[in-house]
Amino acid sequence: MSRYLQQAKAHGLDAVITITNQFAALPTHHPVRLPKNATKSVALYHWSWAFIRTQCQLLLKNDGVEDEDQVFILSEILRYLESDKSGISHFDQMNSEWKDVVNKVKSNATLAKASDEVQNTIAAWHQEQRDLCLIMSRLTGSDVSLKLKNDHRLDPAKRLKDDSDAFCKAPSLQCSLGIINAAADLEVTADLQRRMIYCSMRLTAPKDKQSTKARVNWLLRQLKKTDTKGFFIRATRPGKAETTYQSLKDLRDSPELLESSTSNAAATTFEIVYEVDLAAKFSGRKVFVEELEKAVPHFYQEAGQMLKAWAPPPPKITKPDSEQRRANPEKETLETTA
Repeated sequence: MSRYLQQAKAHGLDAVITITNQFAALPTHHPVRLPKNATKSVALYHWSWAFIRTQCQLLLKNDGVEDEDQVFILSEILRYLESDKSGISHFDQMNSEWKDVVNKVKSNATLAKASDEVQNTIAAWHQEQRDLCLIMSRLTGSDVSLKLKNDHRLDPAKRLKDDSDAFCKAPSLQCSLGIINAAADLEVTADLQRRMIYCSMRLTAPKDKQSTKARVNWLLRQLKKTDTKGFFIRATRPGKAETTYQSLKDLRDSPELLESSTSNAAATTFEIVYEVDLAAKFSGRKVFVEELEKAVPHFYQEAGQMLKAWAPPPPKITKPDSEQRRANPEKETLETTA
């Protein structure tokens, strides 16, 4: 890589792009670690083959190419990339230490943030996050991006360090997917302690409805076609007021179940949650990834794509009293007579 960059600099090139099966959160997050001064004069980017395949699909699906010859060439490239013989692979299993890490969390053993097992687990999770984005991009036909803090976007090494530290304090893996025009970001959590996968989206409750029950009914109308298995609704209230949590199935029959027994405050936020309990299968390197990549699209198809964020009604112009009297002369006459 260093020699490639030196050659690019010598020939006045702007950047070097590498392409492999390995995933990166952003093209600027290169999987090969190099000294910072190595990319001082020449930019370095990385694409996965799966990313290129997804971009081809999006260009063709969204009419991103107009020239007929280029459409044909792009279609042929995509046909090759989608073949099993092409050698393109998606991220299909966690790191070799995954099972040991899950078992350590289960037994409450201490994890060291600088250890290979933690670093490799977080690195594998970062690859899986990117693969989830590509899978959802292909399924929705639109760009699905990974939501990152600005300092993590600029510095992948800091992202790995911070995520490793957070993982050792609270053993769960998390990511947030941004989907164009969706009501909210799609949050994904893999809880190693409970061996559960959670997918969720958070909506602000409608402020033009006063009671929790009325607000719940607003949400239930959006989810009337959702398969209730595994789906739950969490209602939160201001301050330290009680949070309530009920299954979607029970709420369809009794929306008042999300009422709080300790607070009169109406719910201000709803979180739609899909739970997948993997139990012993959670520690399987391949099974975990397979189940995760089924859960995220299932949640979005059954609930996420149905959701619409509440928006206040537009303000109305109130007619002056003189205009109202002109519009209702009979009413004015009656009032005068009385």
